Amino acid sequence: MARRDALRDLQARLAERLQAVQSAPQRTAWLAVECERQGLLFPLATAGEIFSMPAVLPVPHTRPWFVGVANLRGGLHGVVDFAAFLGLRAPHPAGEPWREQTRVLALNPSLGSHAALVIDRLAGLRSPTQLQAEPDEAGERPSFAGGRWRDEAGRSWQEIDLAALAAHPQFLGIAHTLVLPAA
Repeated sequence: MARRDALRDLQARLAERLQAVQSAPQRTAWLAVECERQGLLFPLATAGEIFSMPAVLPVPHTRPWFVGVANLRGGLHGVVDFAAFLGLRAPHPAGEPWREQTRVLALNPSLGSHAALVIDRLAGLRSPTQLQAEPDEAGERPSFAGGRWRDEAGRSWQEIDLAALAAHPQFLGIAHTLVLPAA
């Protein structure tokens, strides 16, 4: 019970800081999360509300990383296993319970997307003063992959442009095409 209270307190503090940062103009800040131990940064301006893992209704004939649909505050959202979408792990098995610290992050309604991302763990908020930009590495990256950052402890963080993610063809293409045998 104490863990639940501590988790609620953490979520309340994060929500308060998220509101304060979102209302402060001209300042870049991120919500730090982990997916399969990878540090990811979501810009606060495009991040939405954080939820405990809701009941999710599976949708047939969709990609394995598309968990299904869930009611989040009265709105129907498509729920994506973000670590599986990124190829960091196999999709979460249907019907298996999620870890206690698993959360769902709804994208900001201003993006026009009713999508939510399953993340493994919240890691707090980050500001530009806490991070140093890493040099751009040559290589192919998806259009939603922003810059890479390093914190004071030496941990690397990948920025994810949620607006670009919401418009990315692979993210939008949740339908799994059935291949029927030739007659």
